[in-house]
Amino acid sequence: MAQSNIEPTNHKAESFKLLSGHTIPAVGLGTWKSGDEAFKSVFTAIVEGGYRHIDTAKQYGVQENIGLALKEAMQTGIQRKDLFVTSKLWCADLSPDRVRSALNNTLQELQLDYLDLYLIHWPFRLKEGASRPPKDGEVLEFDMEGVWREMEKLVKDGLVRDIGVCNFTLKKLNKLLNFAKTKPSVCQMEMHPGWRNDKILEACKKNGIHVTAYSPLGSQGAGRDLIHDPTVERIAKKLNKSPGQILLKWGIQRGTSVIPKSTHPDRIKENIKAFGWEIPEKDFQTLCSMTDQKRLLHGEILFVNSSAGPFRCVADLWDHED
Repeated sequence: MAQSNIEPTNHKAESFKLLSGHTIPAVGLGTWKSGDEAFKSVFTAIVEGGYRHIDTAKQYGVQENIGLALKEAMQTGIQRKDLFVTSKLWCADLSPDRVRSALNNTLQELQLDYLDLYLIHWPFRLKEGASRPPKDGEVLEFDMEGVWREMEKLVKDGLVRDIGVCNFTLKKLNKLLNFAKTKPSVCQMEMHPGWRNDKILEACKKNGIHVTAYSPLGSQGAGRDLIHDPTVERIAKKLNKSPGQILLKWGIQRGTSVIPKSTHPDRIKENIKAFGWEIPEKDFQTLCSMTDQKRLLHGEILFVNSSAGPFRCVADLWDHED
């Protein structure tokens, strides 16, 4: 099992080392679709659950509430240096002249002086206020190198400790690596036993890039609720763990950090109890062998215009690599 990078500390702080030498906690709280519950979820996760890794994005519309939660959590005695906060650069800001102002806006909303990790949310540039799906002319040319140069400057200026990408294909990752002076520390991708995403995981490992798995429990809304998958339930019962804990531990044993989203206090606290035990090799391989491998969060509604393009189908978004 891919665990060589794991640094065992206590059960609340197990982490992976990044290219920069910084560490990323193995379990973080995802905040997509957390809405009005964002403040309570983040505060509960940090103060009651022992989380130190919070993942958010400008596009989620919850950064101001998360900023309030971080401030209140730190007032209980938790230090900023012990937290790992990730945010993401949205598609409408994917031009070199907008990167720094977007980051400053995010820092203001989160009430922070710096981010631990800043990611390109999707490798597609959209016109401000683009429709869903986009109309003709609303998907714009993306100057990847120009944007990355600006992100590299954010690191140099101490506003961001690490930079990375989300939702990249092998083709796009290789393009980035060809010109990057600072390699991406993290690649965040959808990953779970129903979509192992093996190709990108192997490419990242080869280049020393850490992978964070989003939607590690699958997605009920997208039609793959792994929490109630019979195989997952059977292994959970055998090991006296919850299905969620099994799915998260599977991700960690592959060498990825995981960012499950929850707004339920008990579930939040349960999800971080993924340390001090392992999924046996046979059961781990069973989870690695689940059939019907399928990407659930493919970006169609955001970027595909079947008549005008430039992306006329989901396969175009993913460079026909699936």
